[in-house]
Amino acid sequence: MKKIILSLLAFLCISTFATLRAQGVSETVDGKVKLLMERFVDNNKSKSTVTGWRIQIMATTDRQRMEAALRRFENLYPSIPADWLHAKPYYKVRAGAFATKRDALRTLYILKQDYPGAYPVQDSQIRPEELLR
Repeated sequence: MKKIILSLLAFLCISTFATLRAQGVSETVDGKVKLLMERFVDNNKSKSTVTGWRIQIMATTDRQRMEAALRRFENLYPSIPADWLHAKPYYKVRAGAFATKRDALRTLYILKQDYPGAYPVQDSQIRPEELLR
């Protein structure tokens, strides 16, 4: 049903645009808007990280406990990359890198068997090549 509605909406948009184009209606972009769009594009090209989601396995103040948890996770799930970060006073073990929360929740469902306290967290320091499919 959604596909039919989206197809109909796309058809209406295309036909409306074609009609306006045939009638000689054109669009002009203000110089300030064009400059703003160029800045937006340049700013995004210069960023080396994106915002996405990870799954936080644990947070502790004990570094040895964090390292043990990280080794255990890597043994249980070798296909899911995991790392830790230190946000004083906590050491946090985080796994995966997902573009959307929905993707993270799919993996979280599996991880909950071994890590019932795990939860998704947003992370703005994800390199695009890290994103899991």
